[in-house]
Amino acid sequence: MIKPLRKNAWLCLTAITIAVIAGSCKTKKEAAAQTVTVKTTSTAAGSTATATIGPGKKEGIKKFGDLIPSKTKVDNGLFNTYKVDGKYYYEIPDSLLNREMLVVTRFAKTPANIKVSNQQYGGEEANDQVWKWERHDKQVYIRVPSYSIRADSTTDMYQSVKNSNLDVVLASFDIKAYNKDTTGVVIDVTDFYNGDIAAIGISDELKKAYKVSAIDNSRSYIDSIKSFPINIEARTLKTYRSAESPTDNTNAAITFELNTSMLLLPKTPTKARLRDPRVGYFGQSQTDYGTDAQKSEVTAYIHRWKLEPKDEAAYARGELVEPKKQIVYYIDPATPKKWVPYLIQGINDWQKAFEAAGFKNAIVGKTAPTAKEDPEFSTEDARYSVIRYFASNVENAYGPHISDPRTGEILESHVGWYHNVMQLLRDWYFVQTAAVNPEARKAKFTDEQMGELIRFVSSHEIGHTLGLPHNFGSSYAYPVDSLRSKAFTDKHGTAPSIMDYARFNYIAQPGDGVTHLYPQIGEYDLWAIKWGYTWFPGKKSIKQEKEMLDVWTKEKAGNPLYYYGRQGTSIDPRLQNEDLGDNAMKASTYGIANLKRILPNIEKWTYQPGEDYDDLQSLYGEVLNQFSRYMGHVATNIGGMNENFKTYDQKGPVYDFVAKGLQHDAVTFFNKEVFTTPMWLIESQELSKFDNGVMLNRIKSVQTNTLANVLSQSRISRMYDNETRNGSKAYSVADLFNDLRDGIFTAGRPDAFKRNLQRAYIEDLKSLLNDDFRGIPGFPASAMANFGLTPINMTLSDIRPMVRAELKMIQAKLPKGGDAITTAHYVDLQARIKETLNPTRPIVNIPAAGRGIADDIVKNDLENY
Repeated sequence: MIKPLRKNAWLCLTAITIAVIAGSCKTKKEAAAQTVTVKTTSTAAGSTATATIGPGKKEGIKKFGDLIPSKTKVDNGLFNTYKVDGKYYYEIPDSLLNREMLVVTRFAKTPANIKVSNQQYGGEEANDQVWKWERHDKQVYIRVPSYSIRADSTTDMYQSVKNSNLDVVLASFDIKAYNKDTTGVVIDVTDFYNGDIAAIGISDELKKAYKVSAIDNSRSYIDSIKSFPINIEARTLKTYRSAESPTDNTNAAITFELNTSMLLLPKTPTKARLRDPRVGYFGQSQTDYGTDAQKSEVTAYIHRWKLEPKDEAAYARGELVEPKKQIVYYIDPATPKKWVPYLIQGINDWQKAFEAAGFKNAIVGKTAPTAKEDPEFSTEDARYSVIRYFASNVENAYGPHISDPRTGEILESHVGWYHNVMQLLRDWYFVQTAAVNPEARKAKFTDEQMGELIRFVSSHEIGHTLGLPHNFGSSYAYPVDSLRSKAFTDKHGTAPSIMDYARFNYIAQPGDGVTHLYPQIGEYDLWAIKWGYTWFPGKKSIKQEKEMLDVWTKEKAGNPLYYYGRQGTSIDPRLQNEDLGDNAMKASTYGIANLKRILPNIEKWTYQPGEDYDDLQSLYGEVLNQFSRYMGHVATNIGGMNENFKTYDQKGPVYDFVAKGLQHDAVTFFNKEVFTTPMWLIESQELSKFDNGVMLNRIKSVQTNTLANVLSQSRISRMYDNETRNGSKAYSVADLFNDLRDGIFTAGRPDAFKRNLQRAYIEDLKSLLNDDFRGIPGFPASAMANFGLTPINMTLSDIRPMVRAELKMIQAKLPKGGDAITTAHYVDLQARIKETLNPTRPIVNIPAAGRGIADDIVKNDLENY
């Protein structure tokens, strides 16, 4: 995903059971909890398929020919399937009982105006599970295995783990007949697929959003069930009784078309690769009781496609070899034709990365076959990976993947591509490059320009589907001034990894001659693919491969080109989204210089005859958003810590504090660029075309939000930790208060912005004096600290004595007199300070402007990482 977390996470997603995807965790738990038999009941409103506890009425086992007439057409495949008098039957061979099968349910079609994230459009995933079909006496059960704990079958712990890891029963079916040669059984699956089963229906989130009471079988049906050699595709239309329809409440219903793919997993799982926090890969964790450690161990496998060389001998000689099975992505037929070549190129750009792992032509993008070319092809089929195009005003794209829970092998992916991602790209490309790039100075880009931007996003999202998470530490590898060099940027782009949120080159200045302004697949990406996908000959064990990979990783350690910085932590100034270069203060200064060039020219550069000023207003707001991003980049330096994951045999700290000088530089930057009123943001001629009194308050909010971010409890807690460890070498809280006071309470008459800022400073200090530490519900202190919410006991900490001293110092130094508004302002500040220090009533704090914003960002990262 390419949008910041304020709309949709890119992808960035938690590994839960079998899929690194956003959205359906709650549904999976509900599905696993259902131990059911499916039956049909009748009501006044029609028949309804429901799941009930306990076995249904027994009808006896018939002869195959009595159940399935001889003229019935058989659909041969994984299970032979039959349709008789509107009922669907599965013929399950004994050889496939107890085999693990991946089940993925996707929306095929959805109603308009759905407002539940990741469940809005045809092609998006509704749920996924692993099923095992199991026979017991005269019934067949679907079991849902758990992979959270394990032990190898050869170890002493295997039976104990098996006893404590019973597979949940999802559904049960009566055996209707035995097949002709008694090597399998026949069951009726009609009520199951028509029923309200969480695993193959809509989520509880959707039901709650639209006040769904029950499924209405009279308005639901199975459209088709098709069997293929290794999978079965079931297409259903489900109508739910709904008190709040997204389209028309007079229907009292909401209808979805869903496709459930059941894909046979390999009988022998592929070899897994152990995860390493020093190299970025999505993965999954299990508690392993079968190791020789004197405790249970958590083992984590990376997510990757299975690539094996066709010619193992040539591969071993170091030659580039094609894989036995190529990674193929198809482009949704619904995609506008002019964008198809750019989406395909974004996929094919990864071929050079796989060459670093010894494979040629390992990945390819293709147009989807037509119905004439392949009548059985379906974009919902779990055998195929697809870039799905959504007719949506969402400004986003995302790249999920689904993997084998036993080993992490990626089995398929459906990239979500929202139409309005083009609006986002236009806005960012304009705001970040128009100062140096005349081609960006227009309201509408050419198809070639937009196509190249689409290609970049396509490459980023495909990277996620290959197993790569965001690498927020990559852009730090390039010195700021290198991004002003044409020779350097022509070769390297803006960062060593396209998986960073390193957008377009906002650092280059007019006259530098820089023309290559895009991110591209870089040095880190080649290294990560080499690390994850290199095939080792000789049937080495997982542990042996890990030892070889560890040597590679230590060879790259210390080289910023190959550094992986995880998403989610807010303490390391290197690990930030939307930033460039190795010094946020210097980079942001260049960025602001360019914004100052762009802002007065927006109307001229994007002039559109006959159009209103909506676009001018939008781009003006984007300039302010970009300015605000720079403030966030700089703030992380204050109280910041560098994070470098290491093993025992690597020297140096894992965590060390940002240098004192850099922290001081950050506050100096704020005093100059934001706490001194940025009057250049007030372009009166342009504001008069659209602003009705909102924009100046937004500028004030940037100032106060920045201040609240700097004065967060967690940040100050880390600063005290730094003082304790490093003494005078640390940038102290006293240094921070002195520097802030000098910038916020400057001599002379304060203007409206400065008065607002001074009041915010007092309110922030008041919060520090009176508010307890605010964590995130459900997250332990260790988890919050891991992501930057350093816990602290506010009542006993040194923060409150320092805050009291700061308030008294301000109180003593506040001037008196001046014009009416200035006098009133100083009197008000005195009153606020007095009430804070000596409250005369119970304190009811109104949160200072912006307080909690940084914490909310961290919370979002925790939820979406």
